[in-house]
Amino acid sequence: MTLTQSFSSGIVQAPFLTSSGLLPKTWGFISSRDEGIVPHVGNGLFWRVYKELDLTLVVFEVKHDYLQPELVSSSDPKEKNNFLHFEFLYTKKIQDFSVNKSAVSLFIDNLEKLDELRSKIASSPRLIVTGHGLGGPIASLFTLSQFDSNDDKKNPSEKKKPPLCITFGSPLVGDKKLQEAISRSSTWSACFLHVFSYKDQVLKRLHPHTSAYMPFGTYLFCSDVNSTCFEYPESALGLLMSSINDQNQGFQPVDYGKLVEDLYRKAICKDFIPQGVDLTHSNSLHASICLQLGAALGLTPDMQKLQHLNIDINALATKLEGLENKFMNQKKVKFDPSKKLNVMKIDMAKLEWYKKHSKSQGIGYYDSFKNRISTFDQDAILWQKNLRHYWSDMVEEAEMKPQTEAAAFRTRWLFAGTNCRRMVEPLDIAEYYRNGLSDYEANGRSRHYVVLEQWLQEDKKGKSDSNSTNRRNVELILTFDSCFWAKVEEALLLCQQLESFKEKEEAKRKLLEFEDYVYGSLKKYEVSPEIFLKGSSYMTWWNKYKGIAGNPGLASFMSNPNHCAQYTEGAYVFP
Repeated sequence: MTLTQSFSSGIVQAPFLTSSGLLPKTWGFISSRDEGIVPHVGNGLFWRVYKELDLTLVVFEVKHDYLQPELVSSSDPKEKNNFLHFEFLYTKKIQDFSVNKSAVSLFIDNLEKLDELRSKIASSPRLIVTGHGLGGPIASLFTLSQFDSNDDKKNPSEKKKPPLCITFGSPLVGDKKLQEAISRSSTWSACFLHVFSYKDQVLKRLHPHTSAYMPFGTYLFCSDVNSTCFEYPESALGLLMSSINDQNQGFQPVDYGKLVEDLYRKAICKDFIPQGVDLTHSNSLHASICLQLGAALGLTPDMQKLQHLNIDINALATKLEGLENKFMNQKKVKFDPSKKLNVMKIDMAKLEWYKKHSKSQGIGYYDSFKNRISTFDQDAILWQKNLRHYWSDMVEEAEMKPQTEAAAFRTRWLFAGTNCRRMVEPLDIAEYYRNGLSDYEANGRSRHYVVLEQWLQEDKKGKSDSNSTNRRNVELILTFDSCFWAKVEEALLLCQQLESFKEKEEAKRKLLEFEDYVYGSLKKYEVSPEIFLKGSSYMTWWNKYKGIAGNPGLASFMSNPNHCAQYTEGAYVFP
């Protein structure tokens, strides 16, 4: 039996961040009043810009206590113009999101000057954007606005490094949809580091609206003792909410300068095990979270008694354990989808075997699956469903990515996705018509097949189209048009309409179109020879229709069985 151990490594990641010297340097600029740095005054906020060598650092500060807890939706007609700078975040799955109303209003009120700032710092190789307290949301929004110009519209060779946003004690910015829009790109999400003291009560200003918000990026939670990291938004929110719910802490300001300086000095400390923590019966993940809460934030049963904290430490640790498990499961799929693809290749191999077995029985795998005449057909149902669900999820994930990442994704997975579409979609079609339905392409086709086909068409643009390779391997190919059998089924239904005087002319017109389609596909050697098997639905259609065939080319080809044999060998030369 394989024993899998899970860990939450935030207490290891945190010293890496605090030991870099980046946080004291950034905070030093926030607290600096260097006369050589001229502040830029805006409407309700101001910002300062500092440059050294290849680094540009921008700090935002809000003049007054401007923050209100309400969220405003990007789909609100009155707010449409306020979100124009963030339209690039929209996807087919995320058509709207909500942002703190005060923050976005303040951002828009200063938009003209902020656009000037963007232009001035556009050539900077490295950019850090920061803000403390109410300046944090503005820093986050300004950083988001940088992604539009830095990600999708430039040639990859011209891109500069993405900006880094570091906030200290910042209120939350937006809702779960905003977090999902940012998290669709691992690069975007990694651009945000939020430093937060467990004693900072700034979030209470958003209470009771906090549950409508969702963090994004990495959260570095700090205490006087140590620090720890959480990347998963739900875990970060759980800790933030526990801070809000601790009614015994007052509104005392946090000295982030002293905090990050002390953590910088303590970064080499190795003694992480706090007093009062019993890890005897804990699993690895639960133990590591207890260490994070205790060693980094001082949240232990002993400290709870001394400081009279209104927090159930054990319940909080158990909750975070569940959330971190969920996060790790999500990352397994996103980090290496090729591992799951290898499993799917086994199901594809099984369907290949099923296809060959059906052919040996004198019937193609499409008709065998449709008629369910053997136990192997029942086995194929599972393989079909596994592959369909896998590629549906993969396409959805690709569509959530920014354009450049999505393009790379398509290139990498195009071959496997095309093969799956051509192998599996005919089985979906068989199931569809087996249930007595009609017009699959308009009403029954899964969207992920459409997208996979679009990827292939985009890849083929500008490339020569030759059928010589198809002719050499025609016996082994999968029919290029994965909807071929849907067209056959519709042609069979049209044959029934020929008996109706009213529908006869329209049916004949569509059947003539189908004839031309089949003959054109045969001439390009894009159809598997399985269609000529005696028990196939195609042969059923042809035997019903051949007496009134209108395409002389197809009629001539089908009239001689030797032509089908020659086609199977790739030897038939179409006139």
